Amino acid sequence: MPKNAFTLYEPRQRQTPVVFSSPHSGREYPLAFLQASVLDDQVIRSSEDAFVDDLFRAAPDFGAPLIAARAPRAFLDLNRACDELDPAVVEGAQRLAHNPRVASGLGVIPRVVSGGRAIYRGKLTLAEAEERIGRHWVPYHAALKRLMHESHTEFGQAVLVDCHSMPHEAIDSHARPGLPRPEVVLGDRFGAAAGRDVMDQIEAAFTRAGLRVSRNAPFAGAYITQAYGRPSHGYHVVQIEIDRALYMDEARILPLPGFEDFRQLMKGVIAEIADIGRVALPLAAE
Repeated sequence: MPKNAFTLYEPRQRQTPVVFSSPHSGREYPLAFLQASVLDDQVIRSSEDAFVDDLFRAAPDFGAPLIAARAPRAFLDLNRACDELDPAVVEGAQRLAHNPRVASGLGVIPRVVSGGRAIYRGKLTLAEAEERIGRHWVPYHAALKRLMHESHTEFGQAVLVDCHSMPHEAIDSHARPGLPRPEVVLGDRFGAAAGRDVMDQIEAAFTRAGLRVSRNAPFAGAYITQAYGRPSHGYHVVQIEIDRALYMDEARILPLPGFEDFRQLMKGVIAEIADIGRVALPLAAE
């Protein structure tokens, strides 16, 4: 098992209320989990936001922290509520009111990876599920809440950038006829999770980098966006979905030759986003 639930990259000094989070880029697959799965080592990674943490690694250079998961999404989904348990994969889990995410096999303990491919031969015990949640979900969200609280206390607002990637074909059915398909989808739950000015500034950062951006379709934001976004109280959350085809070979889960160029482009985007609410620091004494 991973020794820690997450990796936290912190700046020497917080200069901005912006916090970056990458909850689906974890790639530490426990051996027992792999042995319990019917999937091979490649297919089981298909739900992983591979390399997203690498794309946003420059955040501390601009005064903002980055928290990144270590456990993979197929093992535990940090972008779900801890009680979104699927009785079809967790023995003894209570049946909840209809929940589309759980019904599709994408609860906090996923039943499937992308394409609806089943992960397990049988079911997990409730104790196993609770152990995963306690070891990974609880500390990750405790750290994320602390980072948001620190931003709000120090800067009067907190801006969470929830970083994800999307399969290239994910927006085929949502692309408008005759118009170029978006390369980045921003989600703020149609304004419920972030102030318009915050959303506008984040969109402008991607647009100035030459990327095509759309809002809230087909991804408007999941648990993290819903749970942490309280714009009327100064807590803003914007989910970012980046087309994987821009920087990786999706079939082989490997960086494209131009990965470093794209990471440099993203560094400029990060710098602009981190300027939201930035405070001027006093000059150091000679």
